Amino acid sequence: MIKFLKYQHSYYQQVCDFLIEINKESSHHMNWNWARWEWMYEHALTRKDLLKHMGLWFDGDHLVGVALMDMYFGEAFIGVLQPYSHLYQEVLAYAFENLKDEQGLGITIANEATNEIEEAIKQGFDKQDKAEVISEIGLDRDFLVSLPLGFTIEEYDAQANPLEWEWLMWQGFDNGNNKEEFLKQFKQPTRNRPHFNPSLCVVIRNREGLPVAGACSWYDDRTDYAYLEPVFVIPSYRKKGLGKIVVYTTMNQARKLGAKRMIVNSDQLFYRHLGFIEKYRYFFYWKR
Repeated sequence: MIKFLKYQHSYYQQVCDFLIEINKESSHHMNWNWARWEWMYEHALTRKDLLKHMGLWFDGDHLVGVALMDMYFGEAFIGVLQPYSHLYQEVLAYAFENLKDEQGLGITIANEATNEIEEAIKQGFDKQDKAEVISEIGLDRDFLVSLPLGFTIEEYDAQANPLEWEWLMWQGFDNGNNKEEFLKQFKQPTRNRPHFNPSLCVVIRNREGLPVAGACSWYDDRTDYAYLEPVFVIPSYRKKGLGKIVVYTTMNQARKLGAKRMIVNSDQLFYRHLGFIEKYRYFFYWKR
């Protein structure tokens, strides 16, 4: 018998397991994988007070369907395991009623997921031009890393140094270098990502020992892929090849752990220049 439950943190790992399982079934939901869930869950912008509104569908103790928000209301991931496809109608309807914002709700669907598209249209969702792209590169070789003079690279435990890491990302994602403004929003962040592996997180330091670029990847040995998130370089240190170096370094580390490929939720030219190619495309459907 199928039972419905509202999300509680005690179900965190079961959601991770579900996302691994659904992405083993097909590539229809690779833009929402376990690592994206883990990254989103502790993101600085995630409205944790809203997580309780997410919906879970169980067959006994087996999680078989989810309606998950993406950091805040307005965008959501809808997924059900293939043997439970009949639940998709209910899960989608629940998501719209409980995870929408004042603009409505947006979801992404692969073109190949024809049954999901049909149901979304039936419920009033319209296809948009906007899409999410998963790009991919094979990890069948080591990638050459050559640091410019005066820089060093090292593994970095972002969870042990959350404030420094958030400050680095704040600058790297073009929010400026006003630390007082940063501290108003990030007093003393704590990050508890249970699958975080420091060996897959790296920073580059300048001559003064300050971190100026970083990247992380995420890998579970039940999958064949590693997920890249985030990648950033402080603006004043760009155009030196540092972004390429941090990406290649974490790719080499992921390969050592057993990953066969690296994926990133982006189609930016930066990744194209590194050798990533578009692998999957998921179009947005909106209901207002």
